Amino acid sequence: MTHFTIAGLQLNLKDRQNLEHFINKVKSTIRRFPFVQMIVGSELSICGAGVNHAGPMLDEIESSLCDLASELNIWLVPGSIYQRINGSIYNTAPVINPRGEVIARFQKICPFLPYERGVDAGSDICCFDVPEVGRFGLYICYDMWFPELSRAMINQGAEIILHPTLTDTCDRSVEKAMVQATAAQQQCYLVDINGTGALGVGQSVVAGPEGEIIHEALTGEEVILFEANLDKVRRTRKRGILGLGQPLKSYRDSIIGKSTKLQPDNSLYLESLGPLEVPIKEA
Repeated sequence: MTHFTIAGLQLNLKDRQNLEHFINKVKSTIRRFPFVQMIVGSELSICGAGVNHAGPMLDEIESSLCDLASELNIWLVPGSIYQRINGSIYNTAPVINPRGEVIARFQKICPFLPYERGVDAGSDICCFDVPEVGRFGLYICYDMWFPELSRAMINQGAEIILHPTLTDTCDRSVEKAMVQATAAQQQCYLVDINGTGALGVGQSVVAGPEGEIIHEALTGEEVILFEANLDKVRRTRKRGILGLGQPLKSYRDSIIGKSTKLQPDNSLYLESLGPLEVPIKEA
């Protein structure tokens, strides 16, 4: 069986640099739970929510995070940072492997307009592989409101979607419903990590590939710890949710899937799920 342990950090954050607090919390989490393999932070948790915090990629901060991942031998998705590139500002989330290398940077595709003013839109989805475990997708906050982005990652084989968010508004209950619905529709884990304090109202949610709620946090600082079972994702996608709905295969075989311009590698993944049929009793 393929298991992978993730800790989401719902931290009490100030609307300014929180790097020291983040690093200390990562270290204390690993001391307490040394079996954790990946830590995920919330949107804009490191430097705060104002575009005035934007820098060229804040090399010193990213270097500190890379050193942290290497020191603790963990995957680290620290949330996002406003990044300034050639006069444009992007909401950027790095992915750091246990060797301390940045293997991907995702730029938020759908800034929260008209409120996230001055932030430019990214153009590329982000999927990355954890060797011998599985494929992960990553998007930020408002991106989840656009199901096409979830579908694009799933079409490329993502089995766990990471979702750093900063929600400090009255629509948090709507987002929590979306987390559960997206996990069921895409038959994946969805790890939704919000901040608290000045940068969120907490209530982070982890949902599983049958739409089940694995954990729902309260509003204070909390470590959201869970073990993902990638074999469950694969089984659910092949046999259906509780042996019933098989939405990915139904999508693939429907007029909707056939009319969508999928890249070759995307269609190959969906074909690998096997035929759309009633599951049989196993020996």
